[in-house]
Amino acid sequence: MDSRLCLITGANSGIGKVTAMEMARKGFDILMLCRNLDTSRPVRKEIKAVSKTGRADLIWCDLASQQSVTQAAREVADRYHKLDILINNAGLFLDREQYSPEDIELTFATNHLGPFLLTNLLLDMLKKGTNPRVVTVSSEAHRWSKAFKLDQLAKPKSYSGMGAYGASKLCNILFAKELSDRVMDFGITSNSLHPGAINSNFGNGASSLSGLVFKLMKPFFISPEKGAETSIYLASSPEVQKVTGLYFDKCKPKTPSQDARSDYNARELWKLSEQLTHLNPRSVAV
Repeated sequence: MDSRLCLITGANSGIGKVTAMEMARKGFDILMLCRNLDTSRPVRKEIKAVSKTGRADLIWCDLASQQSVTQAAREVADRYHKLDILINNAGLFLDREQYSPEDIELTFATNHLGPFLLTNLLLDMLKKGTNPRVVTVSSEAHRWSKAFKLDQLAKPKSYSGMGAYGASKLCNILFAKELSDRVMDFGITSNSLHPGAINSNFGNGASSLSGLVFKLMKPFFISPEKGAETSIYLASSPEVQKVTGLYFDKCKPKTPSQDARSDYNARELWKLSEQLTHLNPRSVAV
């Protein structure tokens, strides 16, 4: 029987690394999609050392760049014929307004549009997988987005680092929810999760007030090992093999915000994402 392939974005640090290590121990081949190859290569060796199959692969990908995401998806398809697990783990927090190569607000581009495009480009491979699952790491920070404005995601009229991050995490839940409806007939499940407040290098690049908040709160954060538990559970547990379209916290379903439960928001965000990524719906068979 062929081994199963698990692709993880941002698998070189934090909960992504822990998730990759544990999935390797469970017998999955690991495919790391990472932006920093210098820090990723040593982690790849660590993963191979604990892996049951001894297989861990690495592909460069900058989720902020749609060209990079498209190229990475091509490389995945060139190297493998199927994909069993896709974990959209990578994310970033910025307290200063920045823009992607496509001139889209960088937090939204990286945390939502990159995973949206990557997942859609890999759907044909997921359809060939065994009990295929898509797991998207969101956050309770989605509740920071008090007034969800679709028309300001790509170009906000006024910028707040926490506001942009919260909106992107809300998008993660809406994306996972809409995806679950679209791929259910193919046997693919899609769920999102809150990992907890993690004591990792996340947020280290933040300055001013946001950076101070991260530093003051870090003693109260949980370990990456604890934070990765729900990702690993959703990716591998037989208990959730048929479960789809839900938001999880501490390995249990949790009710997200009202905006995150909106079918209208989910459909409209999907349409906007297709437009911004120039994704042809006819080229993605759903």
